[in-house]
Amino acid sequence: MMFARLKGPARRRVRLTRKVPRPNLYDVAHLRRVLERERARSDRTGDVFSLLILTPRGKEFERATWRRLARILKRRLRLTDDAGWLDGRRIGAVLAHTSAAGAWKLAEDIGKEFTSRTPPPLCKVYTYPNEWSGDDETNDETPRRIDDDGRQVHSLEAFFVRPMPAWKRWLDVVGAAWGLVLLAPLFLLVAIAIKLSSPGPVFFRQDRSGLGGRRFKMYKFRSMVAGAERRQGELRALNEQDGPAFKLSSDPRVTRLGKLLRATSIDELPQLWNVLFGEMSLVGPRPLPCAESEACESWQHRRLDVTPGLTCIWQVRGRSRVSFAEWVRMDLQYVRSVSPATDLKILFQTVPAVLLRKGAK
Repeated sequence: MMFARLKGPARRRVRLTRKVPRPNLYDVAHLRRVLERERARSDRTGDVFSLLILTPRGKEFERATWRRLARILKRRLRLTDDAGWLDGRRIGAVLAHTSAAGAWKLAEDIGKEFTSRTPPPLCKVYTYPNEWSGDDETNDETPRRIDDDGRQVHSLEAFFVRPMPAWKRWLDVVGAAWGLVLLAPLFLLVAIAIKLSSPGPVFFRQDRSGLGGRRFKMYKFRSMVAGAERRQGELRALNEQDGPAFKLSSDPRVTRLGKLLRATSIDELPQLWNVLFGEMSLVGPRPLPCAESEACESWQHRRLDVTPGLTCIWQVRGRSRVSFAEWVRMDLQYVRSVSPATDLKILFQTVPAVLLRKGAK
């Protein structure tokens, strides 16, 4: 789709307010579709695109800032670019085939066309796919990095996340709370057994990629010897799972008790705390360690559009029996079909899948 000009009969118009008239730009829904289109194109081609967000510095400057931006964007944007409203105050410019450096160059040029009477808008730059490794990311509003000129560059993936529906959060809170209460005696017995069977902490904490790529600490009962993560590099050649994920059926780091905990999935139960705190859901794509998530192809990052979960389609149908690409396709199947019926169906299917150890390693 070619860039629709700021004026024209085919453009969808934003309803003007009487107090502060706004220029004719794509409305919020249309700009969202433009972002989805560019994301799909980027997933196919690997090309980077950017989103430049422009925000007036104060309510008293809104009218003048919007009018000036409309004229500047009409003159400066290419036919392959698009501009529209992100919300009631912010304007977004979708820049095809443009890196973060190119987006910041446009932001600087726009700023030069403002005066002291009307200060330049605040600017933020987002890119897709990420142009950096996770080592530079923070656990802030969105993953970000600092470029060579000291400017922040955010990950655009956070724009595609789907807020958790109220029914799903209600199910998570009720299910996790009841689960923690009913399983408290089991938690105590497992904790004592872990302490008696091998030296080290009861719980294992690891950084995982959550909603929109945000990092969070995921909890498990420790099923390996202490310091097992440092030895993973030695075992990488024995990995039985293709793609970036690491799976090993006869992992020498797993303790004798750990084998039982893994076979029964008891080691995953502490994640009910993550569910209660909203970092995870009862049902959703399994969260990958951050390094593995960052090594995924861009189309595979779509699994981060929803909150990760304790169980999902992969848990009940595939697990280690399928390729990593098929695993992700199962996750994307869930992302496209989130509903109360789907979640309840997966939860009921998880119990026999765990008891029968389908594809477990």
